[in-house]
Amino acid sequence: MTNKNIPESARVVVIGGGIIGCSVAYHLAHMGWKDVVVLERDKLTSGSTWHAAGLVVTYGSLCDVSIEWRVHTQWMCENLEAETGLSTGHMPIGFVELAADEDRLEEYRRVAAFNRYLGIDVQEITPERVQELFPHARVDDIEAGFYVARDGRVNPVDFTMAIAKGARLQGATILEDTPAVEVLIEGGKVVGVRTPGGDIACEYVVNCAGVWARQLGAKSGVNIPAQAAEHYYLITEPMEGMNTSLPVIEDPSCHGYYREEGGGMMVGLFEPACAPWCLDGVPEDFVFGEIQPDWERMTPYVEKAMSRVPATMDAGVRLFFCGPEAFTPDLAPIIGEAPEVENYFVAAGLNSIGITTGPGVGRTIARWIVNGYPDVDVSWCNIDRFQPYQGNRQYRAERTVESLGLVYAAHYPTRPMATARDAKRSPFHDRLKAAGAYFRDVSGYESVDWYAPQGVEPKTGELGWGRLHWFPYWEAEHRAVREGVGLMDMSFMCKFLLQGRDAGKVINHISANDVCAETGMITYTQWLNERGTIEADLTVTKLADDKYWIVATDTGYGHVEAWLKRHTPADAHAIHTDVTGAYGQLNIQGPRARELMQRLTSTDMSNEAFPFRAARTIDIGLARVLCIRITYLGELGYELYIPCENATQVYDRIVREGEHVGLAHTGLKALASLRMEKAYRDYGHDIDATDTVLEAGLGFAVALDKPDGFIGRDAVAKQKAGRALYKRLLQVLITDPEPMMYHGEVVYRDGVTVGHIRAASYGHTLGGAVGLCMVHSDDPVRPDFWRTGVWEVDIAGKRYPAKASLRPMYDPKMERIKA
Repeated sequence: MTNKNIPESARVVVIGGGIIGCSVAYHLAHMGWKDVVVLERDKLTSGSTWHAAGLVVTYGSLCDVSIEWRVHTQWMCENLEAETGLSTGHMPIGFVELAADEDRLEEYRRVAAFNRYLGIDVQEITPERVQELFPHARVDDIEAGFYVARDGRVNPVDFTMAIAKGARLQGATILEDTPAVEVLIEGGKVVGVRTPGGDIACEYVVNCAGVWARQLGAKSGVNIPAQAAEHYYLITEPMEGMNTSLPVIEDPSCHGYYREEGGGMMVGLFEPACAPWCLDGVPEDFVFGEIQPDWERMTPYVEKAMSRVPATMDAGVRLFFCGPEAFTPDLAPIIGEAPEVENYFVAAGLNSIGITTGPGVGRTIARWIVNGYPDVDVSWCNIDRFQPYQGNRQYRAERTVESLGLVYAAHYPTRPMATARDAKRSPFHDRLKAAGAYFRDVSGYESVDWYAPQGVEPKTGELGWGRLHWFPYWEAEHRAVREGVGLMDMSFMCKFLLQGRDAGKVINHISANDVCAETGMITYTQWLNERGTIEADLTVTKLADDKYWIVATDTGYGHVEAWLKRHTPADAHAIHTDVTGAYGQLNIQGPRARELMQRLTSTDMSNEAFPFRAARTIDIGLARVLCIRITYLGELGYELYIPCENATQVYDRIVREGEHVGLAHTGLKALASLRMEKAYRDYGHDIDATDTVLEAGLGFAVALDKPDGFIGRDAVAKQKAGRALYKRLLQVLITDPEPMMYHGEVVYRDGVTVGHIRAASYGHTLGGAVGLCMVHSDDPVRPDFWRTGVWEVDIAGKRYPAKASLRPMYDPKMERIKA
């Protein structure tokens, strides 16, 4: 049945009446945008929401935004009934995460420290205490439990209905039995939505279509690589001793989560190898639908899960349920404005934690639409992080098996993705493989993480939180760059060519630094928004008055292109071209780099003829190569951009001449440690769009005096005039050489938390783990702030002494770089 009461227009149309879509409408309406219409093809919750397990859990993430979403969901559970008069079925019965081995214990202690920093009251408890809380559990092999008393469960349908009523009470319209046929687009911008009952003109669309989101997006050319997969749980017959006051427990080692349901027990499953479902598209009429369970495939996983609660094996199985959930290639949600279509927003692919995070996601999307920007860091979950190949059938078929399987895997910081590999190769791939490369996936590229010595097979072997077998290989590569010269393949970096008579005017207006001052020079710059916070961190090389070379990190590919496209005036003669795949990139870095370069080319590579930041097209053998004297590693260095048709002959010549200067192949592990010692930033890891350029310590890359200004200039000038900064990015070094840092470690000054490590590595030259922390303080972060006080870092529940610095601890005066 199709709803006939279709409005002619709305400001926002939300497609999908699950918990996420209703939350978007609820928060938009509460922010004053009443002209909102939700279109639901059938009945509210009829997609995935109705069969959700309903867990409301704040514990478990090393992402501050995810924790914020979870906390907001909990707040809504507790407050919606008073607002709407409808019960949400919220039961704050507690939640316990089980650690069944030492590696899980290490991981959960790290997570717990981070969660406590964000206000989550998580307690590490003994196995005996776990059994007191949940008597049915077997705890003989448990190391510890992690308990949050306020966490628990909710009735997903009741919760969604309460959110929907709250939206209606504020003026939003919710139409059931009203499918969205397609989104209407003109000039690359949303103009409406077509339904069987007529078109609705609108300014914004939000695709919250769940397992249908990908195929709906495809109709508009929007890439949403979320894939439906089978998701299972079983419910036993009533069991003795079961009651609604028992906490939810979760045991990833047994692939299961457990809670009371109807006097019996629900046993939910996240098996290590899943089954993607409907790769060619979910049927349009699949509502309140179930998938026929695959007993044969699932039996081993079910038995493993039930072994944690042995009594379930003696209870009858009342229901063995299978329903679809949408999963993403990296287990992060897909939210934000699609780079392909302006004002087309997406909130989908929540990887089976839609109830836990969906209400929070809805608030973020609503604020983004109303304010024109997100109020939290979305670099890790922004839809523009994806590339077109990730929507391919084969990619989704392979990667979904792994991504769902990783939900309950130990989240080792060095675990590589193993599926859907070899999508892209640099032109040097076969030669690097012969040199002993261990490859990992970097935005689809097979990129070298580290190199095995001759005679050693490049395999990961074990996983863990400490020093693994390749640690000495990594250290040797790091020291080769610091002491001699290293060769690094960086072909995965995204590269754009901007050309046209207005190219300089366009790029200089977008860039905070002056990128047009001198031909043949590279300029480090940020792209800012009007608030002065960072949208991109990149380099721009002026090749000619009408020709500019733009290089950004691989993960910024979609965002950088969309930002460039949307900030190039329609009447400007400036055309950008993606040339990422047309050039191989080799970086030659280290104190002997100039010596090697001079052996390769007839161009004068002396410091006087080829100074720091210079860019020249040089000869190497039979090739013409763009050579830029720049570094991301903190040493004298050069980046070579080589046409792919010349790539292997240039590589061969470099290696041949490199034998005379001790050239070493180096990988991305060395890149991470070398750049971290120099405190070089990496957008999306240690800086993002919630940081101003001054807070990030990048004021030196801003040209406030440019005659024509730049996007965000007034905001930067205003903050600079205020002088005092209460938020600054600091480099933090652990003085004990043993512990390792990765991300999320909590930083203390004089016993008070001041921030957390956003990204880290091991500083082989500095002699300890080193990272970058965005410090928040009630006092201005001036030199005496970081030079004084007692600094410590919490690593898995233990505090280690540390040093902090506003300036790079390695070569702060850039003497080595400019040598």
